[in-house]
Amino acid sequence: MQAPAGPDEDPRGGFIRGGWATPYLQADPEAAMAAFTGRAAHGAAPGGMLFGHRTYDDVVGYWLTTTEPNPFSEVLRASPKYVATRDPDVELAWPASFPLVGEAIQTVARLREQGDGDLVVLGSGALVRDLAAAGLVDRYVLTTLPVVLGQGTRLFAGTPLDLEVRWSTTSPSGIVTTEYAVRRP
Repeated sequence: MQAPAGPDEDPRGGFIRGGWATPYLQADPEAAMAAFTGRAAHGAAPGGMLFGHRTYDDVVGYWLTTTEPNPFSEVLRASPKYVATRDPDVELAWPASFPLVGEAIQTVARLREQGDGDLVVLGSGALVRDLAAAGLVDRYVLTTLPVVLGQGTRLFAGTPLDLEVRWSTTSPSGIVTTEYAVRRP
């Protein structure tokens, strides 16, 4: 899942394959948009978006500053954006952005109880793993591209999960989007 958008996006651990997803997502913008917004699962806009600070800066910063027309700007401007950060002095640059300083798990638990729609998490692997360990992930909508990188950060590491496939679709370009529900004991 590491550095899908650009060559210099995230070289941690010596990762040299940044930008690997871009050709696939440019070739199939409908599949990219469905995966990006979580709409593929239920046809509605998300109740909010949850990001780690690095992903917020990269994703939101890129899509809200690009001059090229794109399908992501409208969703990013309109959706509340919750940003998990360790920086108590953080200033978030984009509208409808709310910092979760050192309290992401507790805030997500409260937002979940309020039930104002799904929170969609893009990237932010460490945050997703922390949420899964706290039992706060109900489902995953995963997009798999037809490429094997052989290295990089993995989404699933640590907490074992029992998943049930709810639906799956394959685009003409080979992008597979699947919704998995988390089975609870």
